[in-house]
Amino acid sequence: MDNVSIVVESLDDAVSFFSEIGLNLVWRGMVEGEWAGRVTGLESQRVEVAMMVTPDGHSRIELSKFITPPVKADHRTAPVNALGYLRVMFTVENIDEMVSRLTKLGAKLVGEVVQFENSYRLCYIRGTEGILIGLAEEIGSK
Repeated sequence: MDNVSIVVESLDDAVSFFSEIGLNLVWRGMVEGEWAGRVTGLESQRVEVAMMVTPDGHSRIELSKFITPPVKADHRTAPVNALGYLRVMFTVENIDEMVSRLTKLGAKLVGEVVQFENSYRLCYIRGTEGILIGLAEEIGSK
């Protein structure tokens, strides 16, 4: 997998949110022109993009703010059982500390932090952009 793309309203807020999780900004700039429209099927487009990479360097998230054309739909409040793309899950060292840090940025815990067998502590968080992410703290590795 190369990356997961997430369309956002505020690129600055989304970059701050994913930086708090531990991702690093590796590129930020405009994607526009006829070639870009041929890829997406949107014809003329102007998109500000921030590419972020996980600390291990293996996974990337592409955050996109569409300037033109305008956003057509908003799926940020879809429940966790909605069809289609739902969430990205991140491994964290200390789930309680991460939840605390993210809620200070305006994120909301969707349910609660729960334990799955003797393997993981898990939760879902909705970030300031309404983006649904999962957090997983591995128990057995401690």
